Parts: sequence; structure tokens; C-alpha cells
Amino acid sequence: MTVAAAKLSIVIALYPDVTHLDFTGPHQVLSRALNAEVTVASMGGRDIAAEGLVFTGLADLAALPRCDLLLVPGGYGATEAMLDEAFLSEIRRLGAGATYLTSVCTGSLILAAAGFLTGKRAATHWAWRALLAPFGVIVDTGRVVRDGNIITGGGVTAGLDFAFTVLAELCGDAYAQTVQLGLEYAPAPPFNAGRPETAPPAVLAAFNSRVGPTVAARRVAVEEAARRLQLA
Repeated sequence: MTVAAAKLSIVIALYPDVTHLDFTGPHQVLSRALNAEVTVASMGGRDIAAEGLVFTGLADLAALPRCDLLLVPGGYGATEAMLDEAFLSEIRRLGAGATYLTSVCTGSLILAAAGFLTGKRAATHWAWRALLAPFGVIVDTGRVVRDGNIITGGGVTAGLDFAFTVLAELCGDAYAQTVQLGLEYAPAPPFNAGRPETAPPAVLAAFNSRVGPTVAARRVAVEEAARRLQLA
């Protein structure tokens, strides 16, 4: 009688005001990984509101003993999350024993605040790249970036490219491609405005105007989180 191999444990750590596509896209892909179990968790297992949707039935992040892969999504709530010492403590605990440390969008700011990205190459949403620098991160403009066991994705929809990259790492290229085919992931956007390099100048200016007030507040939080990391 043979003993079945233990399932690969994938944990997605949520916090208030997360961007839901940052984790629901990767969840859709990674939930199809062979011999893997995906757990979505929050502090205390509390419900998480995410841009008009509420996610419930979550696991308690602090009660999870370990994971093989830790995924931290981004969102406007990352500003508060990177200063939440209780949340960061769980990210550090789970991340310390994980085979893979991963993030999507501004989830990399949280990994950086936890001390995992110092001296490492990492990606984030293009609008927030400069905020990785105070943590000693080597900022990479790639859509999906790997540095050792750390795999980070760019902004929001890059989470799908990120997820297929991770799935290929876990299950092989051929299997990842079958999942891609099953999900009909063949992006053909109606506009070539998904990056600042290609967006019309007026569109870029409008976006920067909209997020401008958030930039200053998040920079203050990043500087404080970086200060705490240096003192740790």
C-alpha cells in the first residue's frame, strides 16, 4: 500500500480593500494545479470587502501551520496592510517556510515590508514601482519577474500571466498550456492602452490625475514601513 503524496499547499493572504482580480484570476488558474490545495485566508478568517464584493468563508491566516506557496495580492488596502504588524507577522511566518514567495501588483510592497525582497528583483503595478526602492528592491519593469524562489507579477491583469508562469513551474509547461486552453486565455484587448508607454498621452494624464492624491499617502506609508524594516 502506497501513501499518497501530500498536497501542495497554496495560501492566498487577503486583507481589507484588496483588489479582487489580483487574486481571483490567479485562484482560477492555480486551483487547477495538480495535487494542490488552494486556501484563501484573512486575519481571524474575517470577511473581506474588495471593491464592491465581499469574500466570506475564509480560513484564519494565523491558524495555518505552513504553506508551500504564499501569494499576496495587491490593492489600495496594501497601504494599511504593510503597516499592520499582526498581518505582517503572519506573512513573515508563512513566507519563511514557503518554497515560493509570490505576489501580484502592490502585493510586492507587502512582501517588501516583510523583508523578503531586499536586494531582489521584483515587479509591481507600473504606477507604484518607485515605492519599491525604499525597501532596497531592484525594480523590474517586467510583467512577470522571477528572482530565485520569488515570483512577482505586475498590475492586476498581469496576475493571469503570473499564474500561468507559476502553474508551469509547479506542473510543467504542457499542463499549464492545457489549462490555458481550457480557460481560453487568448488576450486581445480592444485598446493598446494597458501600459504607460502605449497609452495615449491624454489617457495617461487622466489616470495620473486620478491616483495623484493616493500617491502621497502611500509614499508616507512606504517610508514608515521601510523605517520599521531597517530597525527590525
